[in-house]
Amino acid sequence: MSKFLFDDFNAVSPAAWKQKIQVDLKGADYNETLLWQTDEGITVKPFYTKEDRTNAKIKLPKKGFNICQTIFIDDEKIANSIAVDAIKRGATTIKFRASKTFNPKPLLKGFPGDTPIYFQLSFLNADFQIKLAEFCHSENTYIQTDIIGNLAESGNWFTNLKKDHLQLEKIVASADNCISVSGDLYQNAGANISQQLAYTLAHANEYLNHFGGVIANKISFNFAVGSNYFFEIAKLRAFRILWTSLLNEYDVKNVEAHILTQPSLRNKTLYDYNVNMLRTTSECMSAILGGSNTVSNVAYDTMYHKSNEFGERISRNQLLILQQESELAEAQNFANGAYYIESVTNKLAEKALSIFKQLEKAGGFLHQLKAGTIQKKISESALKEEEKFNKNEIVLLGTNMQINKADEMKQNLQLYPFVKKRHVKTLITPIVRKRLSETVEKQRLDNE
Repeated sequence: MSKFLFDDFNAVSPAAWKQKIQVDLKGADYNETLLWQTDEGITVKPFYTKEDRTNAKIKLPKKGFNICQTIFIDDEKIANSIAVDAIKRGATTIKFRASKTFNPKPLLKGFPGDTPIYFQLSFLNADFQIKLAEFCHSENTYIQTDIIGNLAESGNWFTNLKKDHLQLEKIVASADNCISVSGDLYQNAGANISQQLAYTLAHANEYLNHFGGVIANKISFNFAVGSNYFFEIAKLRAFRILWTSLLNEYDVKNVEAHILTQPSLRNKTLYDYNVNMLRTTSECMSAILGGSNTVSNVAYDTMYHKSNEFGERISRNQLLILQQESELAEAQNFANGAYYIESVTNKLAEKALSIFKQLEKAGGFLHQLKAGTIQKKISESALKEEEKFNKNEIVLLGTNMQINKADEMKQNLQLYPFVKKRHVKTLITPIVRKRLSETVEKQRLDNE
């Protein structure tokens, strides 16, 4: 064909689209009827055109995403057995969680050498972490150490500021991929998307301030995605723009953000729990299309059941279906050129950058954390979200809408599904992960 098919059609300007919509509204106000504002202060329009494109160059993964299985290390041999089985069944990455030191030799027995591995450690032990890095000896191993994230979530340093930083300095001097930034904390605590981006960036900047830009390639990021499908895609893309911009200030080039993403727990429910599978499917799609390096799904029953083969198999198979049957194996670029997503990405990045600059001007992330400012902002955002949930403006099926009154859960609880009260003295007010439906669910359990 010498002529492009769409050359037969006249181009329609945004003004013409708006005029046509205004006619169809038959007197109703365009702004009041069709424009709406998000919690981030972004105005969403009813249509987007090529004029909304930003053509931003985002450094996305060159390959598709890894399917990750998360396993807690209680017994090394058992954890190894679960991990090897998960790899045979389609997982391409393993994330081990540990609360104490362990023996990596039986844990990693039979692993393919090129399997990416994450270690999320809820303790700080420089000698152990250095030995672990030496044992694994792979650029695909991520030992996720986040002393600032621990302070933010627990309210305390592992030991104290000075000793924690000295331990981290020893680790950084000897290991690659040894710092992580827990951006998932802010999402699960109720921060809006602009706040999540800004706080994650400012959190990472504390490490850059301490060590300099030379450690940028040793930092990885954990994110959680919620149910706002297109905005969550835009969030991950916006963070890559922000990270590149920040590294430019340190004169660091060609270092891409390494992102591991999980579905949020904030919108997961105890009652009508099977709906959680629908939520995680949508969220995993956002994670994939947003350009995550690795996606680790969560089981539908993770709040109230101990880890079990059925729940973990279903969560892994959700990702396998998306990767292989839905043909999203290499979908990291699919959102490129989508007018709506590009526009939202740009606006989220602008909003987040504004918050980040305010934080830095006020003394930086740690200073504002110790002052309680960040906790206050997240609490305000979480309260707004909870008020919307209570008014049914945010709907969780089976919990605040389409409730099955015959559904009972009291006898099914293997784990305590609510925020636990802590009686520990803390240096700062901790940032608490909390699900939206907890108050409603407590009442229902009491009435069973």
